[in-house]
Amino acid sequence: MNQYAYFPGCSLEKIGLSYHMSALETTRQLGIELIELEDWNCCGATAYFAVDEFLAYALGARNLAMAEKQGLDCVAPCSGCYKNMYFANADLKRDADLAEHINYALQADDLKFSGRIAVRHLMDVFVHDVGLDEVKARVSQPLSGLRVAPYYGCQILRPRKDHEDVENPRFFEDLLSAAGATPVDFPLRLQCCGGALIITSRTAALSMVRNLLQSAIRSGASVIATACPLCQVNLECYQKQVNREFGTELSIPVLYFTQILGLAMGLDPGKLGIGKELVLPTPVLSCMRAGGAQ
Repeated sequence: MNQYAYFPGCSLEKIGLSYHMSALETTRQLGIELIELEDWNCCGATAYFAVDEFLAYALGARNLAMAEKQGLDCVAPCSGCYKNMYFANADLKRDADLAEHINYALQADDLKFSGRIAVRHLMDVFVHDVGLDEVKARVSQPLSGLRVAPYYGCQILRPRKDHEDVENPRFFEDLLSAAGATPVDFPLRLQCCGGALIITSRTAALSMVRNLLQSAIRSGASVIATACPLCQVNLECYQKQVNREFGTELSIPVLYFTQILGLAMGLDPGKLGIGKELVLPTPVLSCMRAGGAQ
């Protein structure tokens, strides 16, 4: 069984609980053990690097140092957490002076950052460590005919981290195909959902959400799949506000990719957090009941 140090992040404690539940269930089904970091702290979220860069690095480094103690690569389901800790890891390995100052701060917790581990997004583990063939082999209820809009969002790929194809990635589509679903051609799949802009500039953020929802629906999708709790919240929870603001009648369920995979593996919907949605995932559940026929 492959083991990873698991960093759920703050969102998966509450509003993203369905992501947490489905991540644990699907990885267990695939022979992966996610060992939650004890006493983990917030990654600093998106904005903190602009407020206090040193403290933001220290937050990420503390989590990484705890994962190093376990001797395990660190896996984050949230794209924002992944981005923050990935760059904390990369920058501290590159900047010895910064690492020295950070390690001085970490002494208070008897921790030390050395850069011995990698930071991974949960989807990357499914695609490259488990492998698409193994995922496909575990599918017992292929979601044939289910048209899914794969929403990458912005932070899972940008800023560029290794050698990813940031203009035309395909790994999300490939994973959905392994589950038996049909990924649609979703033109805005890499665009930002508006993130925390919903707090500071609501109309602008709602406009971004509207564009994404319209693009997915026009592409023929019956559900949007996402890999980030903030993206999921913006795309699902603000659909009514979008409709009020712009006079639209948009409605489409938004699920985590782990929920879709779990359903294809025949896992209990309740254990995947299905049933907590604001927009019911009727097309997905209908597809399952019909044995893949729609």
